[in-house]
Amino acid sequence: MLRPAITQMITKNESCYSLVIGVAKRAREIADDLYKNDQILEEKPVKTAVDEFARGEYKIVEANDDDKTVLQ
Repeated sequence: MLRPAITQMITKNESCYSLVIGVAKRAREIADDLYKNDQILEEKPVKTAVDEFARGEYKIVEANDDDKTVLQ
């Protein structure tokens, strides 16, 4: 998928900031997992994370009590 539009990836309840934070957290998870398993990056973790969000594999859930962004 080539550069999905932000408007396609977020719903009315989410903000662009939440999407950026969610993608950054997922990209860090991807990079850490690859490092732990001694694997080589084939593509950038951020690109992989954006693609996963665009396909709906992950979604953003905002916790009300401490305003942290959670991935599901």
